[in-house]
Amino acid sequence: FLFFFLVLRVIYLWGGFGVLFGFWFFLSSFSFKLSACICHYCKCFSIWWHLYFFLSFQIITKYIYELLQNECHLKRVTLPVDAIETEPKSFIFMSEDALVNPDKLLVLIHGNGVVRAGQWARRLIINEDLDSGTQIPYIKRAIEEGYGVIVLNPNENYIEVEKTKAQIQLSSDISDEPAEKRERKDKIQKETKKRRDFYEKYRNPQKEKETMQIYIRDNGSPEEHAIYVWDHFISQSAAENVFFVAHSYGGLAFVELMIQREAEVKNRVTAVALTDSVHNVWHQEVGKTIREWMRENCCNWVSSSEPLDTSVESMLPDCPRVSAGTERHELTSWKSFPSVFKFFSEAVKAKNSLVKPTPTRRSNRIKYEEF
Repeated sequence: FLFFFLVLRVIYLWGGFGVLFGFWFFLSSFSFKLSACICHYCKCFSIWWHLYFFLSFQIITKYIYELLQNECHLKRVTLPVDAIETEPKSFIFMSEDALVNPDKLLVLIHGNGVVRAGQWARRLIINEDLDSGTQIPYIKRAIEEGYGVIVLNPNENYIEVEKTKAQIQLSSDISDEPAEKRERKDKIQKETKKRRDFYEKYRNPQKEKETMQIYIRDNGSPEEHAIYVWDHFISQSAAENVFFVAHSYGGLAFVELMIQREAEVKNRVTAVALTDSVHNVWHQEVGKTIREWMRENCCNWVSSSEPLDTSVESMLPDCPRVSAGTERHELTSWKSFPSVFKFFSEAVKAKNSLVKPTPTRRSNRIKYEEF
């Protein structure tokens, strides 16, 4: 009897475990399917979200270009100037009198990243307004005050074209891996690509096929672009006074221009307004004579909690640094807008009276020692 009872007990317990196991398996299976479903919809949402921003950025860029041409009356000029029909091209914008204005010329350089000609920051254009996010207020005021204007486009460095089958095959044949290992690797990559194709198709239609970058001649980087525009346009202009406004990486591009064309820049440029510039005179190996010129003719409006035009200490022996009146990097060009044009006016007066300008209203001028 005891043996029979123990056998029934074991069967009962195993049955209970079976029920529990079955219930657990059901929940796990349901949870897995639910997780997969949620994951799928999250991926779809992410795809459409990326697609929305991609299309938004394209629309914004095209709209700003139209404003530059229709509202600001700038003309679009193709680069390189001697480009043939089949080669990659970039472009800049300039006013009709940019090269013939005998008095003043303003050159605008934006920062690095996704922004294009006429823009300071897309985040500001989308979330705030065109005045703070674009260069249009600078352009309009410059034209009102008698400046010629050139708008650089330093991030338009290359075009993407689809790779031919021969190029794809060549890139795969270059590998030194054994044939068997390469075949297994190619098989895995093809399977992965199939699973990813659906999502890539909607996330970025331009990336459906393998592409390669073809750089624009003499304009393959922001630094190259600045030098090219200087050589072919700015240095050829009739303006007695040339002014620069350079934001973020644009400041670095200007400093590189100075290194490459020091004598010409010193001879033509009256004043330079930098807005939260990321240049570094040590990393860029800027010489003593350039640093001295920058101290006298440049001013950097940096992100700071201090009121506008308040002196800000710097560890670098280059140009004076003052507050832009905001702690947000992307807003520095807009917040310093009135001070920049005042700085330019003072620079012209000082040049005409052979007295160096005072960059800003501040109680203590920064003094640097040469190291």
